Parts: sequence; structure tokens; C-alpha cells
Amino acid sequence: MPRAKISAVIITKNEERNIERCLRSLSWVDEIVIVDGYSTDRTVDIARSFGAKVISHKFEGDFGMERNIGNENTTGEWILALDADEVITQKACHKIEEILENGSAYNAYNVPRLQYFLGKPLRHGGRYHSIVNFFKKGKARFDGKVHHLVLVDGGIGQFEEPIEHYPFNTISEFIQKHDRYTYYEAREMFENFKAGKLKEVKYNLTVKPLKLFFKTYFKKKGYKDGIIGLVFCILFSWSYFLRWAKYWELCQQGTNNER
Repeated sequence: MPRAKISAVIITKNEERNIERCLRSLSWVDEIVIVDGYSTDRTVDIARSFGAKVISHKFEGDFGMERNIGNENTTGEWILALDADEVITQKACHKIEEILENGSAYNAYNVPRLQYFLGKPLRHGGRYHSIVNFFKKGKARFDGKVHHLVLVDGGIGQFEEPIEHYPFNTISEFIQKHDRYTYYEAREMFENFKAGKLKEVKYNLTVKPLKLFFKTYFKKKGYKDGIIGLVFCILFSWSYFLRWAKYWELCQQGTNNER
């Protein structure tokens, strides 16, 4: 049987620092489709220099919709969904090529994602986990604005071979990105649930961040990643607090507007 074609789909906005590294790891795919949120840096120029098809679409905080737009504009039989700060390893590439050559009984695959923080891999703390990002076209759809789900029609296989994720090169970058992400998360929470109960809000502002730190640093053994693991677990717990603080702020604004 002939080798199946594969398309890579990437969501971008001002990713000139990351996109070239990602695209270089995709030299073997048949097509690259980029959904770009009107970047003001060199992201689009870099993407086109690699032969990527660029779709400009105003980004409004709905990551699932952006993913689906990209998927609908592919021509491959399989789709590999990536972020601009991710890299396909040689081992993962070889596994995908085997599936393209020989076919598969599965319609999608969970692929491990090894996250890097300040240039170091985080192998503990619950950060080394799998996500569905390799699937047959028409057999998976993204649902949800920020932390989207992947709805798969059919069976899901599991990769052992990871991709690499480089989301935060500096602590400042972590803070800047989560300031943006938590805004979208809080807005989605408010749109879905409106004003939450005060008791629930207090719990998620106080107890839950502490429990999250305990879970990631001790139970999930984040301490095994050394001082970087400690810093990351603290920042990760802080980002949870920030999300709920912004949700509380939206609730207060909504209550004031109703008066």
C-alpha cells in the first residue's frame, strides 16, 4: 500500500523565536498548515520560507476553533497538531512514518510530551504526560476554548516516543504567558458558570493552590527535578491562583454592572 500523506497544523501568533526550530523538525511531512493570529513579527515570513500554507485568522482566545480551522484546510490523510514551541523527535518521526507506511487500526494516538523549563526537561511533577495530537483527518475534533478536549471517533493508540515542548525559556516568559492564558481561562469560566459561590472561590484562591503544589512537588515527585522543579511547581500553583483571582474579578465586575 502507498504511504499515506500527513499534514502538520500549527497555531501561531508572534512566534518568531520558536517557529523555525519547530518547522525544521517537520521537513519530512507532506504539508504544513499554519493558522496565524495576525503576527506582527517575522513568524509568517519564516513559515512561508519553509513552504507552509498560512491562514490568517483573528485570534479571539478559542484555541479549539483555531485547531479545527487548520485541520479543515489540510490535504493529508493524517494530521499532526503541534504548537510553535514543540519539536518532533527522531524517534517520534520514525514511529509516525511506520504508521503512514503500514496503516493502523487506531484513528488517533496519544503522544507523550516532554516539557522543558529554562532549558531543562521536567520528567516529574506530572508534567510528562500524553496528549492526542496525531490522528486521521475527519476522525478527531477539538472542543473547548483554552484547555481543549480532543473528541475522537474510534480507538486511540499510545506512543512511547515523545515530542519535546519548550514553552518557557525564562521565568518572565512564564509569567507573561500565564497572564494571558489565565485571562482566557477566567473568561471561559465566567461565560460558562457566571458568578460562583463565594465559598468555592475562596477555596480555589487559598486551599487548592497549596494542594496543587503538594501534589506536583511531593506526590508527583517534582522535587526530583531539583531547584528547577521547585521553581516550576511554585509558579504552576501560582498560575492556578491567578486564574481564579481573575475569575473572581470578572464576577465582581458582573455584579457591579447588574446594580
